[in-house]
Amino acid sequence: MRICQLLACCLIGVAQAAPDLVLQNGLIFDGTGRAPYKGDVAIGKGRIIAVGDLPMVGVPAKVIDVSGLAIAPGFIDVHTHAENITHHPKAENFLRMGVTTLVLGNCGSSKLKLGEFFNKLEQSGFSPNIASLIGHGTVRKQIMGGSFRRPPSADELADMQRLVDQAMRAGALGMSTGLIYLPGVFARTDELVALSKIVSSHGGLYVSHMRSEGTNIFKAVDEVFTIATQAKLPVHISHLKLAGRPMWGRHKELLTRLDRARVGGVRLTHDQYAYTASSTSLRQLLPDDMVVGGSAEFSKRMKDPKTHEETVSWMKERIRARKREDYSYAVIALHKKDPRYNGLNVVQAAKLRFGLETLDHQIELIIEIEINGGASAVFHGMHEDDARAFLKHPHTMFASDSSVRAFKKGVPHPRGYGNAARFLARYVRDQKQLKLEESIRKLTSLPANTFLLKDRGAIRVGFAADLVVFDPKKIQDNATFKEPHAYSTGFRLVIVNGQVVVENDRHNGAGPGQIIRRAQ
Repeated sequence: MRICQLLACCLIGVAQAAPDLVLQNGLIFDGTGRAPYKGDVAIGKGRIIAVGDLPMVGVPAKVIDVSGLAIAPGFIDVHTHAENITHHPKAENFLRMGVTTLVLGNCGSSKLKLGEFFNKLEQSGFSPNIASLIGHGTVRKQIMGGSFRRPPSADELADMQRLVDQAMRAGALGMSTGLIYLPGVFARTDELVALSKIVSSHGGLYVSHMRSEGTNIFKAVDEVFTIATQAKLPVHISHLKLAGRPMWGRHKELLTRLDRARVGGVRLTHDQYAYTASSTSLRQLLPDDMVVGGSAEFSKRMKDPKTHEETVSWMKERIRARKREDYSYAVIALHKKDPRYNGLNVVQAAKLRFGLETLDHQIELIIEIEINGGASAVFHGMHEDDARAFLKHPHTMFASDSSVRAFKKGVPHPRGYGNAARFLARYVRDQKQLKLEESIRKLTSLPANTFLLKDRGAIRVGFAADLVVFDPKKIQDNATFKEPHAYSTGFRLVIVNGQVVVENDRHNGAGPGQIIRRAQ
């Protein structure tokens, strides 16, 4: 008798009505990390109504034989920047790599009025499920304007707490920080603790892009531990990595530090993407003080010869500290002013712009790009050995750090099209770094339980019917750094709230997504 047979028979009888859809003869990975088993999954009214070796009670509206294929819960991406879903409601890059739920509002940046944002989405229709954090940077900017460098006054902090409270009441899962970005870079720990206490009072979590992912990472994780302890809430580290050559190979030291904190009572998890390159604004290569106020203010500062010289000196010192000779590791992804740069590294772009590629010319190009509105970039700065160590840790989940991609626009990081598939293809199937059932746990129940996404992340009777059916032998990420606009393949079915959205690697245009609000 197959696992769950008796339970399933009873439950299907309780359901009484015939299911809308039955997936037959699949290999079920339930999301918990347990070994898979062969069986069926019955869906009715958007929910899983039975699991196991199922007798047919009534006539299902549709039966799909998925013999030889894996059935898993829909993947949950806890680190996205998909606020642009209002312009791209199909979110095809996510759905076609098995992702059925997106968590927005990461790295300190979110919609300020989440209630209004959620209502607008619900009126328009969209394909994946959507949840969101409230961004600390968004709140800070709203209250403090351009006064980034100073701590908030007592009244300003109270106003920030009020906005965080409003967001939590609107259904935010917690608060995120981006502490290498403006304005978060100037926020002190006590400010973050005060706001996190509001989050804690609502049962939410603190999610952080820490102050450092390089040489100061150990101080950065200590700050996360302090916030967890003083605010009394679970914490989550965004895109765990060791960036820069001086830090390569120190994964054991970092993971030991994190594990000791867990033993000490810190409720801690982390996420990771399946690449050794990151992606953010090119302005991260410039001094924080110089880019306060945006491109217009930066342009004014650079007209002062002394300030310009100090900026150049700072950049030269920083690149030496990172044990690099040039900016060839930084690839321009999208610069609207001059699209010729898109897909070129900074050395190549400097050659195109000036006819020369010296470090001075590279720096002048970076300055010029920021004056002209800035650019996004891909940074090749991590080591594969560190990435493998992080992905095998039981508290690491897999997340893309991507927005909804506009097909063929710019030369973005390939993670937006391939992250989940790349984990399953490269690291699980080809390199055998993890068992498939464990990798699926990291894509499903671990993020669902961490981010308090009720009734998601597992194949369980009564849970939402978010499901992925794929061929483990054929699943493949196809996006590359040179050709990033390529959808993943191998996904036979992607189901959101009981409705098929992707069938045979094709998005059908359906929009059954729901807003997931933190339970009050």
